[in-house]
Amino acid sequence: MSNPPAFAAKVTASVRVPSPSSEPNTMQEAQKQAASCTRCSLCHDATQTVWGEGPVNASLMILGEAPGDQEDLAGRPFVGPAGRLLRTNLEDVGLAAEEIWLSNAVKHFKFVSRGKRRLHQSPNEGEIKHCRWWLDLERRLLSPRLTVALGATAASSLTGNRAPLSLGAAMWKLRLTAAPC
Repeated sequence: MSNPPAFAAKVTASVRVPSPSSEPNTMQEAQKQAASCTRCSLCHDATQTVWGEGPVNASLMILGEAPGDQEDLAGRPFVGPAGRLLRTNLEDVGLAAEEIWLSNAVKHFKFVSRGKRRLHQSPNEGEIKHCRWWLDLERRLLSPRLTVALGATAASSLTGNRAPLSLGAAMWKLRLTAAPC
């Protein structure tokens, strides 16, 4: 009897979507379960799962696309160049990043290697769909009053709609949903 090829585990893990034995009841339990996630193939090349962070009673959740290189290495969201810019901008408008739940739609870093560099790649629809379970759980446990999606991937992970975003449509929707002052 011959042994299966070395890549067989990766192939079978990418088609198998394991169900957790029980749904986590706390953010800490969810983070622990997510750390061993194999719902999509991104887990094989990423360094680790990058779970959201912030106070579990945060009323605001900011959702990005996916971890970048520095987030993957640190295991924390929004610590790379874009994250530093976000934190600076939050500070400029009087919001403390420490009071906000920061997370990503996809929990593993997707990249292509170019020499020693790992260049970010946008997650595809299947990867977003596989991570949707984690995002829904994260939002259920957090119950933020407002979730802000940064970009089309984050928005589509919340809505299921992959249509391109336009500023005009976004502003129109904002006017419809904005509470009077």
